[in-house]
Amino acid sequence: MMDAALKDFKRFTPKTLPKMEAIAQGHRACQGCGEVLALRMALKAIGKNMIVASATGCMEIITSPYPQTAWQVPWIHVAFENAAAVASGIEAARKVLMRKRRIPRQRTTIVAMAGDGGTADIGLQALSGALERGHDFVYICLDNEAYMNTGIQRSSCTPYGAMTTTSPPGKMSIGQHTWKKNVPAIAAAHGIPYVATASPAYYTDLMNKAKKAAMIKGPAYLHLYSPCPTGWRHAGDLAIEISRLAVKTKVFPLYEVVDGRYILTRKIKKPKPVKEYLKLQGRFRHLDEETIEEIQQRVDREYEALVRKAALAEAE
Repeated sequence: MMDAALKDFKRFTPKTLPKMEAIAQGHRACQGCGEVLALRMALKAIGKNMIVASATGCMEIITSPYPQTAWQVPWIHVAFENAAAVASGIEAARKVLMRKRRIPRQRTTIVAMAGDGGTADIGLQALSGALERGHDFVYICLDNEAYMNTGIQRSSCTPYGAMTTTSPPGKMSIGQHTWKKNVPAIAAAHGIPYVATASPAYYTDLMNKAKKAAMIKGPAYLHLYSPCPTGWRHAGDLAIEISRLAVKTKVFPLYEVVDGRYILTRKIKKPKPVKEYLKLQGRFRHLDEETIEEIQQRVDREYEALVRKAALAEAE
């Protein structure tokens, strides 16, 4: 279980952050991209002893323009839908090779990574299968809340009311008309050892969660908030401010699920109104006050439900 796996865990502090970089400078991300920032933090925490299976998406495109690569660790580009399946295959193959003494017996962190589309939609079946089978790997969902690489189409992680190219607002529509899918809860429902949400605005929290995910044995799921200036229609220098507001407004709570127990890692006692978060992003500029209040009430209800889960876990 988690307690045994983390007996040697030492938390990162601002003074002890690792210097290793899995992604080299000079990649081609958009100016102000919060996704590559979140990914860089997670991989620094995991360390260089890793193999990465990367689904088609923004991070694949910006790090591997032929004939160049920004990757400084073993990395394989896989199809949009099967990052988890390929990672589980890598993990299983390594077990066989070590058993046959073809490679040294050592633990290498297998990382699967995809965006919210490649995780919550087209990749959900492969992810669920890998979690259910109990493969020893870390799955990272880089959640920028739409299919950004192919033209800002809506995904099941696109928030209610958001404007995308396939959920445009108009006389008969407010934009995205469904509520965001709770993928961390779906992952936790598989009974895996570790699930966590994290934001690049709280970098030590993110990096410590990534380190924990790599240290535990069995499947671990990380859901990383990933601001997208291009798709969200915000200024390139606002990624961290928006990331922080997402937490302070309770839109994106920070928590862990450890062996099924919910733990809030940042409690919001004096939340800011959701309106402050929405107004910085052009994708929400069409929303009226009534819709904003509806979103506020939904955010409040979901956060209170999370608080109750954490309180129940503390009481056990």
